[in-house]
Amino acid sequence: MASPMRSLLTDPDRYLQSFRLFLEKSTEHQSMRDFMERQLPDVIASIGNGKSTINVLSVGGGAGEMDLLILSKIQARYPGVTINNDVIEPSADQISKYKERVAQTSNLGNVKFTWHQETAGEYESRMKAEKKSKKWDFIHMIQMLYYVKDIPATVRYFHSLLEPQAKLLIILVSGNSGWETLWKKYGSSFPLDDLCSYVSSGDFPRLLDSAGLKYQLYELPSHMDITSCFIEGDKDGELLLDFLTETREFSKTAPAELKQQVREELRKPGCSENRDGKVFFSNNLGVIVIEP
Repeated sequence: MASPMRSLLTDPDRYLQSFRLFLEKSTEHQSMRDFMERQLPDVIASIGNGKSTINVLSVGGGAGEMDLLILSKIQARYPGVTINNDVIEPSADQISKYKERVAQTSNLGNVKFTWHQETAGEYESRMKAEKKSKKWDFIHMIQMLYYVKDIPATVRYFHSLLEPQAKLLIILVSGNSGWETLWKKYGSSFPLDDLCSYVSSGDFPRLLDSAGLKYQLYELPSHMDITSCFIEGDKDGELLLDFLTETREFSKTAPAELKQQVREELRKPGCSENRDGKVFFSNNLGVIVIEP
């Protein structure tokens, strides 16, 4: 009998709902902000040397929170330089929120925004069909490589678009995170339907070494409060379980045994820690900065 479990990505509204709750319950964006404040200035220190225009490509820019922080750091390093910021983002809802954010942000006068409502794969196909190979000074792919068909090929393609001084920044869940523990053990039980695949920063050294690429790795500590996942019928808990397993209505559609196993796994030290009666899932992130 066919399983009633469906990928969360088959329901974009529920996916966005669970994603927003994940951001609310986790320190994900705070961890990224800390990185942007402390390490990003060094990463971008030479991307615009001698240039009057800096070209930035955001792959999977979402609603723009991190993009605008990145742009502010580039502006601080290269005051007065024109920045062309192109955004690839398949969700119309996210692009709309991104545009609202831009409209409410001052000091963006020297930044020109172009949004492309398409996936990374669609962008690549379109560029190849149009025989375009625009080069970029900075490309970033934040938490989006789970949603591409061929991860090594996607990384190779965007890496090929780098200018000589440029950098490609990738942020993913860390190989030292609860995601790694949960997905290495139960990923094959989740209904991915080719819409999503599990990858972590732990998979990258092998991939990049075999391609002979130079890179730096950074580890960002992060956690998420998943206490509600253990309260039967709790709406937030159900949404977070959906997000953790990439499964639409996991609590209602997963076999009872799998549901019990996943909940038990989520409580274990490999995934989470218990503090003050709450369960905090390890949401550590890995940052990979690749040279041209």
